[in-house]
Amino acid sequence: MTAKQIIFVILYIVLAPLIGGFLEGCDRKISARMQRRVGPPILQPFYDVQKLLNKQTIAVRKAQGVYLIIYLILMVFTGCMFFAGTDMLMCFFVLSTAATFLYFAAVVTNSPYSTIGGQRELIQMMTYEPAVLLTCVGFYLANGTFEVDHIVSTGKSSIIYLPGFFIAFVFILTIKMRKSPFDESGSHHPHQELVKGITTEMGARNLAIYTITEWYENVFLLGVVGLFIINRHAWSIPLALLVILAVYFLEIVIDNSSARVRWQTMLRITWAVTLLSAGVNTMILMLIH
Repeated sequence: MTAKQIIFVILYIVLAPLIGGFLEGCDRKISARMQRRVGPPILQPFYDVQKLLNKQTIAVRKAQGVYLIIYLILMVFTGCMFFAGTDMLMCFFVLSTAATFLYFAAVVTNSPYSTIGGQRELIQMMTYEPAVLLTCVGFYLANGTFEVDHIVSTGKSSIIYLPGFFIAFVFILTIKMRKSPFDESGSHHPHQELVKGITTEMGARNLAIYTITEWYENVFLLGVVGLFIINRHAWSIPLALLVILAVYFLEIVIDNSSARVRWQTMLRITWAVTLLSAGVNTMILMLIH
């Protein structure tokens, strides 16, 4: 690895949970304002994690903690690979592997609520994976490589060639970030009929590990959003940041203005959007090239 790659890896490891926690705090605050409430302090997510880490860990199955640690390690590894500029296809492969260990952590407890949440997590993976794979294919068709370093060193933003892929990827972010109407396996709100879905049996340190891992994942996913915009020109970096913030705000708006749908509806809608936007964009790129 070069010195530049090492610096980016260190920055991701150190800053990603801070950025992720701050964004979650902003999410809570903005959501509260939309509901005409004051809301918690922006730093409340950090206070919550600190409190969880100080609590005594009582797990239904000790294996759950092991699976969650592997989930965290794989998620951090995914982000490190991405921000180091390596193969993005491999990044998403590791990301899917990490999600599998989250499923294991949910079902190992034998809790009916947690198990159903784990099963819905697998359904969500089946729902968004086509869009993820097509996104990788789109970047390859537009830039001739899967390497993140090569993609950001081109003269034009990839979104010029990949508007359909961008729409599909932003659409599945609602699923990945567990926001309504697609908060099937787990919800950040107390209204879900599964209580807390996959996190029902997670508490104390285990829930803290899960939360921190989600922060790492959100920063990685928003990094992919930025990849659509960034090129070798300096002006593309602040533009990418603006697009990232706009997308995150859009997810908050969607979360607070829609009710949860059944998984069958989520599957149909997501695949329809993926085929119409990313699929058509793929055919156009193949004809152009």
